[in-house]
Amino acid sequence: MSEQLPSPLQNYRMRSLSQSFGFRTVVIILLGLLMLIPLLMAEKVVTDRNTYYQEALHNIAASWGKKQTLTGPVLVVPYVEHFTNVDTVTDENGENRVVSKDIYNDRTAILLPENLEIRADLKEEHRQRGIYDALVYTANVSLTGKFNHAAVLQSGEGERRILWNKAFIAIGLDDTRAIDTASNFFWNDGRTGLQPGTGISKLLPTGFHVPLSVNADSNPNNEFKLTLSLRGSDGLLFAPLGENTTIRMTSSWTHPSFQGELLPDKHEVGEEGFHAEWDIPHLVRSYPQYWVLEDQQDKAYDLREATAGVSLYEPVSLYSRITRAVKYGALFITLTFVVFLAFEISLKRRLHVLQYGIVGVALSLFYLILLALAEHIGFLYAYLAAASTTVLSITFYMGAILHNSRRTVLIFLLLATLYGLLYLLLQMEDYALLVGVGLLLLALLIMMTATRHLKQSD
Repeated sequence: MSEQLPSPLQNYRMRSLSQSFGFRTVVIILLGLLMLIPLLMAEKVVTDRNTYYQEALHNIAASWGKKQTLTGPVLVVPYVEHFTNVDTVTDENGENRVVSKDIYNDRTAILLPENLEIRADLKEEHRQRGIYDALVYTANVSLTGKFNHAAVLQSGEGERRILWNKAFIAIGLDDTRAIDTASNFFWNDGRTGLQPGTGISKLLPTGFHVPLSVNADSNPNNEFKLTLSLRGSDGLLFAPLGENTTIRMTSSWTHPSFQGELLPDKHEVGEEGFHAEWDIPHLVRSYPQYWVLEDQQDKAYDLREATAGVSLYEPVSLYSRITRAVKYGALFITLTFVVFLAFEISLKRRLHVLQYGIVGVALSLFYLILLALAEHIGFLYAYLAAASTTVLSITFYMGAILHNSRRTVLIFLLLATLYGLLYLLLQMEDYALLVGVGLLLLALLIMMTATRHLKQSD
């Protein structure tokens, strides 16, 4: 049997369907959905580059200095506690006799400072790793205050023999490799050098300690002072161990982000940097000023449960901006296709579906151009170059298709306006939703205007 050919009526209906506005609209919508594929590919490239960037930051931090939390100073006083245990026992002859036994327990007293004043001055620096730039800092830190070890002298349940020759000061620090310089530790009128390790790793895993020269007849009120220079990245935090703790922090960095559980009581941020002040009472934390370390067998106190400090915050990173820009890609493709559909209706001239696809690819390529240039010349100049390339290429392409200079200029102005609005969206995150809704409303108004004279046959 011969294959039956379509009738002229069927050909007419198929041709009418393919040329109808409704059918073309559905096809263009499907094409717009397909354009999500190159957008997702562009977003994947941005994510990969951001991963490389984070790895570079991690490597720089590992060699320069990590995020630092300084915890201390803590006065550690070992002592021996003596008990005499008296008991009555019955021997094999049934006679009762009194037996006494001496018990000696090694104990460790932990005492926190009565007053603690911390002053820190942060100087930001930049380190390069390939094409990546990392923000780091060098901090000059001063610790001053006073200990009152009278609590250690008070007798407990038994007699105490305090081992003054083994007393020391412990200070916790996350990354001790990043210490540049450290002065001697001043204790009253004397000075002592610093030693590695905290000596109480259960309480302070990393840091350093200072052997003390204390005796039983010494004044229980002891003043101390320590200054050190250390490196770090991201942030610098302090634990408020004093019964009264004051922190004064300054830096020339103009974008501080105050971190920790305790925000500053007052701060000033200006063109020359920031200044922040904390006045913290001991009531903000759950651990006491004095305790015995061995009494915390199950779980030691967390001295970092409440911290105060700052992070050198970079307002918006390069890759987060580009990622946000990609997320608006679907909206921009939709708006551009809506404008072209409106031109089709007003000019009564059909654009080929392939031409829509080429324009969509050009719009997606904008984000790769932006990423490639921004890693070398900065976001602003990269955005101008990528937007200019995309707008001009689409304008010239549509000009060659439409052969209408007025419409071509209008396309140029609309595309330039869209990319200008996109830049504003990236700068004003708080108003992104408002501007995005406004653009969708604009697209709806354009289509309402273009389709107001359509008939049912169209």
